Amino acid sequence: MASTTLLLEAERIAKAYGGVPALRDGRLALKAGTVHALCGGNGAGKSTFLSILMGITQRDAGTIRLDGREVHFQRPSDALDAGIAIITQELEPIPDLTVAENIWLGREPRHVNCLIDNRELNRRTQALLDDLGFEVDAKLPMRRLSVAQTQLVEIAKAFSYDCRVMIMDEPTSAIGERETETLFAAIRRLTARGAGIIYVSHRLSELAQIADEYSIFRDGAFVESGLMADIDRGHLVRGIVGRELQPINHKQNRQCTPEICLDVAGLTRDGEFQDISLQVRKGEILGIYGLMGSGRSEFLNCIYGLTAPDAGLAQLNGQELPIGDPAATIRAGISLVTEDRKETGLVLGSSITENIALAAYDKLSNLSIINMRKERNLAESMAQRLRIKTASLDLPVSSMSGGNQQKVVLAKCLSTEPVCLFCDEPTRGIDEGAKQEIYRLLDEFVRTGGAAIVVSSEAPEVLHLSDRIAIFKAGRLAVTVDNDQTITQEALLSLAS
Repeated sequence: MASTTLLLEAERIAKAYGGVPALRDGRLALKAGTVHALCGGNGAGKSTFLSILMGITQRDAGTIRLDGREVHFQRPSDALDAGIAIITQELEPIPDLTVAENIWLGREPRHVNCLIDNRELNRRTQALLDDLGFEVDAKLPMRRLSVAQTQLVEIAKAFSYDCRVMIMDEPTSAIGERETETLFAAIRRLTARGAGIIYVSHRLSELAQIADEYSIFRDGAFVESGLMADIDRGHLVRGIVGRELQPINHKQNRQCTPEICLDVAGLTRDGEFQDISLQVRKGEILGIYGLMGSGRSEFLNCIYGLTAPDAGLAQLNGQELPIGDPAATIRAGISLVTEDRKETGLVLGSSITENIALAAYDKLSNLSIINMRKERNLAESMAQRLRIKTASLDLPVSSMSGGNQQKVVLAKCLSTEPVCLFCDEPTRGIDEGAKQEIYRLLDEFVRTGGAAIVVSSEAPEVLHLSDRIAIFKAGRLAVTVDNDQTITQEALLSLAS
């Protein structure tokens, strides 16, 4: 049973940038042996609050107490020394180092002559990964890992610290249900030893499974807290968005045509996926579901031209697609919303306007000179169409919330006027309100004659959006099912396992 002892307490935490408050009143009380869900939409102040707890950002006001004593961490190492570790939402591995080297960087076991003991380093790392149930090779360089595997390494790194408080910011945003179950088992082992977890996730169904208590932030301030057992999903959503969020059936009265938009036959890339054949019709959203390592993202990347197939072909509107040439694929009529918006979807230091126009400069330039008026008109049109919230389109895209950043990625892809849209984890790390906006945009796209493929690790999302679902298993297409009322989350997981 969870203790009533307070491990960590934060009161009236505030932070402003240039006079603009990012956090006005952050509060949280974490008990030993519990998981405390920190809930809120994008821009609610959660990330600022967590970075202050971890010593990454210095607070302007407020009090933080650890074991009843006031603390003021000047840097993350101070928090780590005090027994607080964090899994951040943004994945920032060192790609040329191995998994083991990334996890133990600066803490490597050494020989008596101070040289790194690589054998012990690899042994220790593999033991940690195996104990957590993560199927990752300690000796692999990080650049060879998928986004999901990179997420598991970040989780393992946090567990490598002998911490009493662990902050988990969207730890499951890049992994599927099977890996999430493994993580939850590790969390329960940690809390059984008396540790406390601060858990942030936009996957609200997870919170009911793993959290004991909750706190809600909205518009930079604390709203309420309580026991998860005392509330339902509707209560949580109302607290997060500040209003009743009506569920929308996006598939209602949606009619796909018999006309084939994308036709894939026998597509194979050795070591990633084998002999995939499927079709996508105009007016249809085809969902792709599978566990980690099933080849879903690799399949999209290959059609798009990021990699080249070893066999098979793909045709768009009856014309064979180019091989290994994304620019030519875009011109042919396909656009890709990538899995990691900050790593591959956006240029964070560039303006919102420049990001929206990035893939459409062919249409906006003459003799290599960009028509600034056309660029501006495109950005304004897309911002209005996608309801992108910003004070100015000239601001860097890094200044936006996650949900609005994802809309910018979609705007960039739609600016090329594709006939087929690929979306790889399109709602990763964004709140419930922003998810509904993304769903609306995808529905509008196919209703106007487009076709879309949506890859998602979230079974409810695949079921909500898709007309048909292709289930990948171990690099092969196991089955394609019509998404009628009979298919369930449990059935999807069973077919993918």
